[in-house]
Amino acid sequence: MAGFRGLRWFPLGLSTTLRPPDRQSRFPRTTCRMPRKSPGRPGRWRGYRVPRFRCAGNGRCCAGKSGCPWACRWNRRCRSRTQDDREAHHCGAPTLRRSVSAALLQNIVTSSAIEGERLNVGSVRSSLARRLGIANNGKQPPRSEGLAELVLDATRRHDQPLDLQRLYTWHRWLFPAEDSFVSARILAGQLRSDEPMQVVSGRLDRPVVHFEAPPRALLAQQLDDFLDWFAASQNDPGLDPFVRAGIAHFWFVTLHPFDDGNGRLTRALTDLTLTQGDQQAIRLFSMSASILDDRAGYYHVLETSQKRTTDITEWLEWFLRTLLNSIEHALVRIERVLAKTRFWQLHNGDGLSAEQVKVLNRLLDGGERGFEEGLSAAQYQAVAKVSKATATRHLSDLLGRNCLTRLPGGGRSTRYQINRPLP
Repeated sequence: MAGFRGLRWFPLGLSTTLRPPDRQSRFPRTTCRMPRKSPGRPGRWRGYRVPRFRCAGNGRCCAGKSGCPWACRWNRRCRSRTQDDREAHHCGAPTLRRSVSAALLQNIVTSSAIEGERLNVGSVRSSLARRLGIANNGKQPPRSEGLAELVLDATRRHDQPLDLQRLYTWHRWLFPAEDSFVSARILAGQLRSDEPMQVVSGRLDRPVVHFEAPPRALLAQQLDDFLDWFAASQNDPGLDPFVRAGIAHFWFVTLHPFDDGNGRLTRALTDLTLTQGDQQAIRLFSMSASILDDRAGYYHVLETSQKRTTDITEWLEWFLRTLLNSIEHALVRIERVLAKTRFWQLHNGDGLSAEQVKVLNRLLDGGERGFEEGLSAAQYQAVAKVSKATATRHLSDLLGRNCLTRLPGGGRSTRYQINRPLP
C-alpha cells in the first residue's frame, strides 16, 4: 500500500491506520464501520471490521478507492456535522423552505399549546419537511400527518373556496380515524351534537360558565351565513384584510361548530384569511405563537366580547396588536437568517472544525440560547464538548479569522461575540 504506513491487528478484526506521511497531524481521525461475515455461514454477520484512517483532505477515504461505498463525498471535517451545519458551511445559510417550515411548525405547535396539548415536535417537523420537499423521512403518525396537511391546506390553497366539506376535512385531519384513542370520543368531520356547548371552569358543583355557543338547532343556518360572508368579503375593497381576519376569527370561534378542536380550526381559518389578503402562500410569521404569549389575554378578550351584542372593537384592537407583534418577531428572525447567510458566505472557505461551526451557529441563531451577553471560554467548552486547552485554541483561531470579536474585559471574565458582517 504505497504511500501509507501503520498496519495493526486488534482482537475484533483488522484495524488499518492510513496516514499520508505529509498529513499526519492536520486531520482528525474518523471511523468507518463495515460488517464482517461469520466463517462458514454465508449471509450471517458477526461483529464489525473497523478500519481507522486519516483523511487526506481531498474528499476521499478508504485508501482513496473511488469505488468504495464508504468513500467520503465531502471533506472529513464535515462528516460529523448535522445537515444544517453542512448547509451553513458549504451553501451559506438555511434555505427559504426551511424558514417557512420553521414558521409553520411553530404555528402548529403553539396552536395546540394554547389548548394545553403538547405535540411530538419531531414527528410534526418530519411531516412538514416531507411535504415541503426538504427531506423524505417517511410517513409519520396520522395525527402529525393530519396537522401538516391542515396548515398547508390553509396557507397554500388559499384560492380554493371555503365550504362545509372543507371544514369537515380539516376536522378529520385534526382527529384522524386511525387515532382511535382520540377519535372514539369525538364526532370527527361532523357538526357537534345536540348537547349544550359551554366553556366552563371552577368546581364541579359550582361551575363558572364563560361562554355558551349557539344552540345546535340554529348552528347550520348560522354557519351558512358565516360561509356566505366569508366568500363575499374576500374581494370587498372597503374591508381591510387584517380586520377581515379578526372578524372571521371571532365569528367562527363563537359559533363553536364542532365537538372539539374549534380553537385550532379557528386559527387555521385565520391563516387562510391572512393568506387570501396578500395572495402569498409563504408565511414567515406565526399568529398562534403571539397568541400563546398572551394566552390569558386572549381568553379574557374573547369572553368579554362574546358577552356583548355586536361591539367587537376591543377584540379587534387586541387581535391587530397581537398580529403586529407576530410580524415584528418574524422580522427579527428573518434578519437573523440573512445575517447568518452573509456570515457563512464570508467564512465558507475558512476550514473551521465541526465544534467551531456548532458554536458559531448557536451565536448566529441568537435568542435565549444564543449567548446574547457574550460567550465565555467555559461556555464554549461546554457547548463544543472539548477540553479547556482546545477551547482556548479554537477561540484564538476564530478571533484570528475575524469570526468573533472580544468584548471589553479580561482574564476569566473575557467574553466573545459574533462578528456579523455589514449588510
